[in-house]
Amino acid sequence: MGEVEGDHRGDLTLIPTEEEEERARVDIYKYIFGFVEMAVVKCAIELGIADTIESHGRPISLLELSSDLGCAPHTFHRIMRFLVNRGIFKEIRNEAVEGCLYSQTALSRLLVKSGDRSMASLVLLLSSNPMMASWHGLSARVTGSSAPFEAANGEDIWSYTAANPGHSQLINEAMACHARATVAAILDGCLDVFDGIGTVVDVGGGNGTAMQFLVRGCPSIQGINFDLPYVVSAALICEGVVHIGGDMFDYVPKADAAFLMWILHDWGDDECIQILKKCREAIPENKGKVIIVESVIESKPQKVVKEELELKDLGFFLDMVMMAHTNNGKERTMEEWAYVLGKAGFPRYNVRSINGSACSVIEAFPV
Repeated sequence: MGEVEGDHRGDLTLIPTEEEEERARVDIYKYIFGFVEMAVVKCAIELGIADTIESHGRPISLLELSSDLGCAPHTFHRIMRFLVNRGIFKEIRNEAVEGCLYSQTALSRLLVKSGDRSMASLVLLLSSNPMMASWHGLSARVTGSSAPFEAANGEDIWSYTAANPGHSQLINEAMACHARATVAAILDGCLDVFDGIGTVVDVGGGNGTAMQFLVRGCPSIQGINFDLPYVVSAALICEGVVHIGGDMFDYVPKADAAFLMWILHDWGDDECIQILKKCREAIPENKGKVIIVESVIESKPQKVVKEELELKDLGFFLDMVMMAHTNNGKERTMEEWAYVLGKAGFPRYNVRSINGSACSVIEAFPV
């Protein structure tokens, strides 16, 4: 058995070391000011800082950047100082220029509002007023008194989205951010999951971004983007993809494979089983399969041993997002996935990690 740091008094009492106490006094501020990073990054996206530096084509001075954005230099400097400190933008000192120049980093380029690598809309969705308001009701959710999103906004997230086109568009754009990054990673590392498949139906496919990228990477596949009618009415036009409006709780269009990415984590076990049963009805008994792209969280989470967030940790964050924003959604362990798959009629499955993604690919087979 390995040694455990700290002074033990009894089996259940751990007396922190002086070093641990000192570290704790610093670490607590990460939670006191945890919201600040998201708020400033949202500010950067809304101002278009990354877009302006990118379009400039070279490092840019504070005066040029603030002038282009219509910002007061003395307050804008403080925003840039924070973003540089967090490693989002880079500060370059040049003797030929008074002050400093700002340039992009790999991280800041993800904040450009358009492009295949942009994650800006996902930040804007999760920092929007309806989504942020839910977090104030998280403790009420744990005590069982109410669902946070519904308590904050008067109706569940799906009803609210259907009634608010602006929020619906924001969700579609945010899911498209995730789809572009994740489908690219799947095609790069797990392309063989689509071997022998002629048609794929993307269940809950939003504006069709995932299917667009999948068909582009696998031209032999015919894609079906399936979502609620009001969602597919604004879907992208793409060769090789047809859009069908409907409700996945009622039926799923016929295809060789059903593809579900970031869908099942929105729902409780009973709803997941119902959706998967509809998928089972839609695919061939002998060669069909369901391809699920979701997080698989560890049954026994390990403590964070360093400050940097790791991909394997994101599932725990997403689980809290599901608790705040959905009535019954959750991230699942492999044991929990096995349960819903078995109940839905999928006794056999494979699980593969996706390089560079917090998600895994779960291939589930009806026989």
